[in-house]
Amino acid sequence: MRDVNIYNFKRGLPRMSWHPHNLFNLWRRSYGPLEKITNRVEYKESLNWRRWTAKALLRGYHGDFINEKIFKRWYLPETLPDVRPSEALKNVEPVVELDKWANRQDAAQKAQKRAEEERRKGLAPVGSLMFTEVERRIDVVIFRACFAHSVYEARRMVIHGDVLLNGKKHTNANTRLAPGDMVSVDPKAIRFLQERPDPLEEEEEEVAASEASDAADDAAEASKSASDAAKTPPASRFSKKPQSTGGLTPFNLPPYASPFLFIPAYLEPSFSTCSVIYLRHPTARPGYSEIPTPWDADGEVVRLTWEWYSKRRMRIRSKSQLARMPENRQ
Repeated sequence: MRDVNIYNFKRGLPRMSWHPHNLFNLWRRSYGPLEKITNRVEYKESLNWRRWTAKALLRGYHGDFINEKIFKRWYLPETLPDVRPSEALKNVEPVVELDKWANRQDAAQKAQKRAEEERRKGLAPVGSLMFTEVERRIDVVIFRACFAHSVYEARRMVIHGDVLLNGKKHTNANTRLAPGDMVSVDPKAIRFLQERPDPLEEEEEEVAASEASDAADDAAEASKSASDAAKTPPASRFSKKPQSTGGLTPFNLPPYASPFLFIPAYLEPSFSTCSVIYLRHPTARPGYSEIPTPWDADGEVVRLTWEWYSKRRMRIRSKSQLARMPENRQ
């Protein structure tokens, strides 16, 4: 199984999951005892060791169920987008002076304001875009749309035939979606949309046992109580029935799920039909990255990870390797 011992407290790697243990590991990496190892405040180790550690942290969350060789060959982009400011923004002063000389004050003010905003925001955090291809996977999209408790559960939904891609049954969890694709999930496969069975309440059992013992101790009505107890079923255990929801679908949110309840901007889910539309590929702009990640999108962990992979990218040399490429709908 791909999700065996994934919440190991010793490693403390955050995963794509709503599990309480995953939330505890995320706290340990953010504010707990493993924070110093994550932030790398003191550089006592070698640069190559720090790069490998950063790679392990990011890969633990982004696609840990993907083989490392497959990830480097098919899911890692060749280059990251160039977000350096254009020449027009660098040399904006002559343009502003020319607009003022031509009595185009509005155009001059807009150009100057745009240049100031670009300088204030800085460059876009494109380091996290190295996982764009992972975010396009159908199992990751199902998890991001909050239809599954974890990406591992979303993967099982796809493999077991509970997912439709554009209205047709789809069982390949490695498929990368194209803009406009619609993914539908069987409501019966979504756990938090199912009614919870009524648990056997211990308090009612204790009350029934005490009543039975009192009746047995009563010598005057011992025989009558025994006969009544033999004929009467223990209905008190099942007396409570689920309350009517007025025809609405029951929604049972799991505990500790609120930190993970968010919808990325490139998805448009519909919870009434249990479907989600993949609108476009994730992108980034100055001060904001659309790819959800527990780490700083422009931080040192992401930068060191890209430095690690930039020197170890796999190359495709044969047609047989191209034939093994996971389905990519572009």
